Amino acid sequence: MQTVDATAWLAERPEIETIFACICDLNGVMRGKRVPADQAEKITSGGLRMPLSLLGMDIWGEDIEGNELVWDTGDADGLCDFTGRPLSPVDWTSRPAAFAQLWMRTENGEPFPGDPRRALANVVERFRKHGLTPVVATELEFYVVDPSGRTPQPPCSPVTGKRLDSDGALSLDELQHFDAFLNEVYDACAAQGIPADAAISENGAGQFEINLLHVDDPLKAADDAVLFKRLVRGIARKHGFAATFMAKPYGDRAGSGMHVHFSLIDDEGRNVFDNGGDEGTELLRHAVAGLIRTMQENTLVFAPHENSFRRLLPGSHAPSSVAWGYENRTVAIRIPGGSPKARRIEHRVAGADANPYLVLASILGGALLGIEGQWEPPAPILGDAYSQTLETLPPDWASAIEAFDKGQHIEQIYSKRLKRMFIQCKLQELRRFTRHVTDFEYHSYLEAV
Repeated sequence: MQTVDATAWLAERPEIETIFACICDLNGVMRGKRVPADQAEKITSGGLRMPLSLLGMDIWGEDIEGNELVWDTGDADGLCDFTGRPLSPVDWTSRPAAFAQLWMRTENGEPFPGDPRRALANVVERFRKHGLTPVVATELEFYVVDPSGRTPQPPCSPVTGKRLDSDGALSLDELQHFDAFLNEVYDACAAQGIPADAAISENGAGQFEINLLHVDDPLKAADDAVLFKRLVRGIARKHGFAATFMAKPYGDRAGSGMHVHFSLIDDEGRNVFDNGGDEGTELLRHAVAGLIRTMQENTLVFAPHENSFRRLLPGSHAPSSVAWGYENRTVAIRIPGGSPKARRIEHRVAGADANPYLVLASILGGALLGIEGQWEPPAPILGDAYSQTLETLPPDWASAIEAFDKGQHIEQIYSKRLKRMFIQCKLQELRRFTRHVTDFEYHSYLEAV
């Protein structure tokens, strides 16, 4: 989008006084500046500067100890490029505002390799050289919670005033009780160009899932997911709730995932996974093989936080083993049924807490390695994957960090810079969690041992 377009867009919305100009860090957290609307040209022409180290900060917004971006360079600024996505209206703030998405390059003009959006762009460009375009859709689950206490609890129904106390899978009542909130979410999605599709009440009290329609631009799909998470949280607060994309906000209720569906089309628009039958093409099998072979070392991307691993337990309706199958929701990689023209791969590992740019980079990057190497997958799983002896995902956060660090394919997907930044970030967070003693530990051990 050119500068004149932003100026014209704002001229039609004189009520907008502020633009939030933001980058997305490795944790999927938006960081940036609040800029007066009359400085839109500065934003869209690449005139904003921010420290490159912002992209690698930990989840608490603190610098990584020993980070060379801070100490070796004097915490140098990078240049913030406008991504070209139109400004998005934000009306859940105290005054109407707009949101501008940026990504970073270095002072010499090169794309900054530690930017997660750049990482995804690199993978997409590699597909383009093969004459292929990924078509991507995401399914995002989240909980609406009552934030008034020290820990979250299910919200009270806006209709009955009673607190939700049971799981309501596909409950029409729950959808209707939160109708005003969901209507505003859909209105915001339409205003921001996010292709929101069906909403369902999921398996947990106050849990919802909204599907985003497929698009033939993975960068837009990731942008959509990032903006969707932000608007859901903002609108929930406006309605007196909070919304969380934590992977497992309640230990005894369903976790929240981010399932990714993708296919590949050639330069003539044909789905190269479609062979006219249920099994799909050899190219689909090579892509599956790439996903299987890179899954364990990419688990840190799919489950990037301490809480993430509470979701990935056997029998929890989330995958715990490295497996694939046809129309099988107990495996990590599912090939959905339906019309062969829509033949696609569903990747079910990532939690809703993961960074959408990195999730798509890991999935598409892994699939591409399988295609380029013509790898063959193991046999598809029949029946319950949880009851079978299979290779497993890393069982905990520390193991996932180690697998990412030592993974033989990670540097075929990510730059060395991003790999190092991500590992440093996660190790710093792990160390802090390790030093934190929980209330439950005090309750269990303080006077018993």
